[in-house]
Amino acid sequence: MTVTLSDEAMRLIALFEDETGATARDCVVDEEYDRLVFLVAAGEMGEAIGPGGQHVQSLEGQLDREIKLVEDAPTAEDFVASALSPAAVYNVTISQNDSTVAYAEVADEDRGAAIGKGGRNIDAARELAARHFDIDEIELT
Repeated sequence: MTVTLSDEAMRLIALFEDETGATARDCVVDEEYDRLVFLVAAGEMGEAIGPGGQHVQSLEGQLDREIKLVEDAPTAEDFVASALSPAAVYNVTISQNDSTVAYAEVADEDRGAAIGKGGRNIDAARELAARHFDIDEIELT
């Protein structure tokens, strides 16, 4: 699946890669929550975050926006689990009927983390899952 990036998103990805040394596969400019969501190549999350979180902190300072990082994954199920981080996701089931729905099994104590303040985490997960795996909805079970 091909994701079309805006000029702003391409500029932000270039800055992200220069600052962190990690590869960004996508960037969502989230105006609603005034933040940027970067999709980091699988296995490069540590590099993206930097020692003690310094890469993320530096970018947040430069851009004056919150930064959320999501690690890419090869399967839709693993991708949804990663996108809902830091919540612990036990299992993801993809159901395809009229629409494609990912059912994510999350511990009760992690539901808040999966949803995020005002729904910000699950909204970002939904957008990225739609862009990269044609998933129409994510539901927590």
